Amino acid sequence: MARPIVPILLFVTAGLALLSGGCREGAGVPASAGTVVVYTALDQVYSEPILKAFEERTGIRVEVVYDAESAKTTGLVNRLIARRDRPDCDVWWNNEPIQTARLAERGLLEKYESPAAARIPAAMRDPQGRWTGFAARMRVLIYNTNIVKDGARPAGLEALVAPEWRGKAAIARPFFGTTLTHLCVLYQAWGPERLKAYLLALRANDVALAAGNGPVRDLVAAGEYALGLTDTDDAYAALREGKPVAVLVPDAGAGAILMPNTVAVVAGCPHREAARRLIDYLLSAEVERRLAEGPSAQIPLGTDLADVPTPWGNLLRTKAMDVDFVRAAADVEKVVALLQETGMDR
Repeated sequence: MARPIVPILLFVTAGLALLSGGCREGAGVPASAGTVVVYTALDQVYSEPILKAFEERTGIRVEVVYDAESAKTTGLVNRLIARRDRPDCDVWWNNEPIQTARLAERGLLEKYESPAAARIPAAMRDPQGRWTGFAARMRVLIYNTNIVKDGARPAGLEALVAPEWRGKAAIARPFFGTTLTHLCVLYQAWGPERLKAYLLALRANDVALAAGNGPVRDLVAAGEYALGLTDTDDAYAALREGKPVAVLVPDAGAGAILMPNTVAVVAGCPHREAARRLIDYLLSAEVERRLAEGPSAQIPLGTDLADVPTPWGNLLRTKAMDVDFVRAAADVEKVVALLQETGMDR
């Protein structure tokens, strides 16, 4: 379930937030240019300092709804859909692009081409200007170096279905977040038959289904599993803590998969001008640099930050896969059907 709206400096109870309906006019909070409401699936530890900096700089009060790790993105998507006729959210800040593209196609996001979006490559922006990507993460295989020796390093996604790693690999439950996005990208690259065969092989190889990418990292770092599939920000936390782990790009034959954050104005939102100001800020070089240099070590997409170092320099030498996220979003229901057909919901 989605968490309640909370101001950056004032936490309120779930009951009060639901009764007040966020910042909607006539619901106890005045609609003004001095308030902006954000739904974000990016972990609070990464997003909150950035929103706090915007609040201090502009004087615009920021109220935030964060999503739970166990239902990353899904809870907030459902909340936006349920409130589409009377939205209480102004800015949608997602940590991946697929659900954002789906919301755009359903008419829940409005066109806004921020001046700051010009610094982002066109491949990471919606062709119709409804959302913009920034500050990407990369999908990686993480493995325990005490278990996996140099001569047996996993070569890529096929390692998860290799007999020698039977019962020793883990992925996040694939019905939400970047794992679902990853599978939608593979659906494009491989086609339905190959993806179906791969999913069946995952089940046959007793691959564990963890609650999220963070739990995958923790299971591998603790040595409960030898290897797993996660995101760079989760992997980096284990690396910084000196855990016995290493990472590599799970090349699917077409390159590394970058997963940008995405940001958009919610259609019919109460505080449009404040929403646009926040989006301009989030798409700035300053914010991308901060996310790159911070504990999430995200990958800047702006052409003006190509020289900013990240811990993923060696991994980024692998060509990034060309991905059409709008097309991938259109395949979500087909991928979910494959997941259910192959027993990935059990």
